[in-house]
This record gives sequence, structure tokens and C-alpha cells, in this order.
Amino acid sequence: MSRKIAVCPGSFDPITNGHLDIVYRGLCVFDKVVIAIGRNPLKQDLFTTEEKYEMIRESIGDDPRIEVDIFEGLLVDYLLRKKACAILRGLRVISDFEMELQLALMNRRLCDKIETFFLMTDYNHLFVSSTIVKATAAAGGSVEGLVPQPALEKLREKFPQMKEREASKRRT
Repeated sequence: MSRKIAVCPGSFDPITNGHLDIVYRGLCVFDKVVIAIGRNPLKQDLFTTEEKYEMIRESIGDDPRIEVDIFEGLLVDYLLRKKACAILRGLRVISDFEMELQLALMNRRLCDKIETFFLMTDYNHLFVSSTIVKATAAAGGSVEGLVPQPALEKLREKFPQMKEREASKRRT
């Protein structure tokens, strides 16, 4: 019997608890989910691809149903190499759907053997995006509970003002 493999692609800059929620819920449908970190030379990331890889590996632990990988190029080519049957994506708001629909249709045009599965984000993560997490952390705000612990620690390294604010909150 062949295993059903889905790929959950993204920049994961940084990974959030919303991303992980989609991955774990995807495991209810798929035998394996590959978290595929895309290298996009047009994007200005906070973390290196290697830092993202480490954060995600540490966040998922030793779950054999989840693989973390890095890819470049067309997503559909990557799925074919991984023998995956589906792209797994999370949707938060209507604007996500508009962009994701366009991507899904283009991927379908490029390879009609691959399906895209959308999962609605849990309401606890509805407002959370990597962009909002980075902006909040850069301004010194707390993102605890929005990202897994390894990502929180990396954000504290990049933004020392987070530590200062958290320390002053504990003193009051």
C-alpha cells in the first residue's frame, strides 16, 4: 500500500504555532507531511534557511511522520521528487484564499496529478503570521505562545529588546 505524502511549503520565517497546527492536523489525512522550506532569492528573510531548518526540527521533535526539507525551484517538481500527492496549505483570511487559489491553479496547470488541500486555521491562530510575529518582536513585544519555543529563543537572540521588555514585565 502506498503512503499518502503531503508537502507543506513555506518560507517559515519564523515557523509559528499556526503552521505546526496545520501540519499536525494534516497528519489526520496524510501518512506523512514534509515541511518544505522554500529558498526564495527575491525575499528578504530574517533567518537563514539553516536557522529555519533547525528551529523546525527542534519544534517537531522525533515524530517520524514529519520530515523537514529545503527546496528550490518549482514546487510541483519537488513534490514529484518526493512522491507526494498533495500540497497542504493553511487559510486564515479571505485574502489568503485569493492568493492560494491562484497558486493552486497554477500548480494544477503545471502538474495535474497534484492536489492542493486547504485547512482552515484554528481560531486561536487566525491573526498570527510570520510577518506580524517579526514586527512585534522587533518592537520588543512578546510573541510567547505564538511560536514554538525554539523559534522564540531565536527571536530573542535577534531582538534583545524582547528580553528587556519581558524582564521588566516580570519585575512589575
